[in-house]
Amino acid sequence: MALDEALLARAAFTGTAVFRVYGWLGPTLSFGRNQATRGSYDGSRARQLGIDVVRRPTGGRSLLHHREVTYSVTAPVAGFGSLRESYGRINRLLVGGLQALGVSVEVADPRERSLPPSAAPCFERPAAGELVVDGRKLVGSAQWRDQGALLQHGSILIEDDQPLVSKLGDEVSSPAPAATLSAALGRIPSSNEVASTLFDAVRELECPTADVMETDAELETSTRRLIDRYVDDCWTWRR
Repeated sequence: MALDEALLARAAFTGTAVFRVYGWLGPTLSFGRNQATRGSYDGSRARQLGIDVVRRPTGGRSLLHHREVTYSVTAPVAGFGSLRESYGRINRLLVGGLQALGVSVEVADPRERSLPPSAAPCFERPAAGELVVDGRKLVGSAQWRDQGALLQHGSILIEDDQPLVSKLGDEVSSPAPAATLSAALGRIPSSNEVASTLFDAVRELECPTADVMETDAELETSTRRLIDRYVDDCWTWRR
């Protein structure tokens, strides 16, 4: 989370856009930036189950990062337009990559607006503009804008571990089954395979000269400076 925020600041300063794909060291529950969690989720129960907890800088609802692929996009707002336009542009990359992988993914019918931040899990049901397979959510995404730049986070499920979220609180509902890459493909793709197809889509649909970004001392320093917030319970459980 700290690195994503550092990349957001870099996008605002340099105008550089970065498409990042990553995984997690262990099962981790992430809360949306403005999601109310006090009285709904139990941090001690999460620790007993071996689940870490973090709060994202982006909005949206809680989700469990485990057997999934997380992506982030950081870019200057000036080149991506309105919230709807930027979602559409990023969706184009996600759809292109996932379809190349063999997934029959599509954008959810815009009959329902974005869901408000609440204790309900992210994958409870799709909102307008989210990516689905046979009507079930496959990719959950959220965006935050600050100082002329945007950060969009998203989770692409390989397997459906989201029902575990309901075990972390007394008032948290269990979501309906989500779509997964393993079900859509009839096999379990590796995280590297998913990442590769997404990067290929970036080069094909967005920037043919896109290359791997090398970290530098300035980015590392910015990331270290931000880490303290994301490991602080005052941020994680601030609402």
